[in-house]
Amino acid sequence: MSDIKLFQLEESVKELSAAQVSVEKELQSLIEDNMELFFGVRFLKSEYQITNGRMDSIGIDENNCPVIFEYKRSINENVINQGLFYLDWLLDHKADFKLLVIEKLGTKAADEIDWSMPCVICIANDFTRYDVHAVNQMQRNIKLVKYKKYEDKLVLFEHLNAPNVKAIVQDQDEDKAKSGQKTHVEKVASVPENIKRIYKSICEYIESLGDDIVANQLKFYIAYRKVQNIACIEIYNKQVIVNLRLNPETVELEEGFSRDMRGIGHFGTGDLQLIVKSDKDYEKSLPYIERAYQEN
Repeated sequence: MSDIKLFQLEESVKELSAAQVSVEKELQSLIEDNMELFFGVRFLKSEYQITNGRMDSIGIDENNCPVIFEYKRSINENVINQGLFYLDWLLDHKADFKLLVIEKLGTKAADEIDWSMPCVICIANDFTRYDVHAVNQMQRNIKLVKYKKYEDKLVLFEHLNAPNVKAIVQDQDEDKAKSGQKTHVEKVASVPENIKRIYKSICEYIESLGDDIVANQLKFYIAYRKVQNIACIEIYNKQVIVNLRLNPETVELEEGFSRDMRGIGHFGTGDLQLIVKSDKDYEKSLPYIERAYQEN
């Protein structure tokens, strides 16, 4: 795969040399200690033992979906196949994962686990173009991340693929019974045409902002993310709700259109909420959506 070149501009310009970490455990510890900052994932456990193996790191992301991390320690190690095996195991042992979440984060977090978009993140010093092609053909939520360490001060993570996969819907009926409400997909199908048109326009605009945006179709909302969520969208009969990763203090709030959601429970992530009911609201929302893309 092609290299990214990094240059230091202080005093005289010089190229910084990239290297692997000396011990792979050093990389694993760095990521586990900073998992939420690097990847938007809350760390749960290191070396998570299962029946036929051991997951390197496991966590839960901002959409409450399980995330498995696997680190490539040698050229011949196939972390993609390992990650796929662990993902299938996890889907067959949901109760074990729920117990882990209860132990680390509490019952409330465990009750909010979303199994519609579990993920495997494979991290290595390099991958081949065949690795990227193979993952794209699998139609599974597997992400390849290439790392480079520059001297002792910098680390770079390059996301090599953006999987576009369908949500797992095997528990949808059970989830609906528990929550007492329709799923996001069902709502999209049943809302009035004017609201559906506004919703589709918002989604199309977000997707047009860049190739680095990925849509995650979750149980009760759709999340658009780069590394972390930038926008989470809900749909109702009379309005579309857009939660953006923006600081509400940087926005002049408008009653009936924009809200500060800090400290207020809601689906997805994002501290600024936009309430879009009309074409006029849609036009007003676009600069805020673009800001969320540019600033995250």
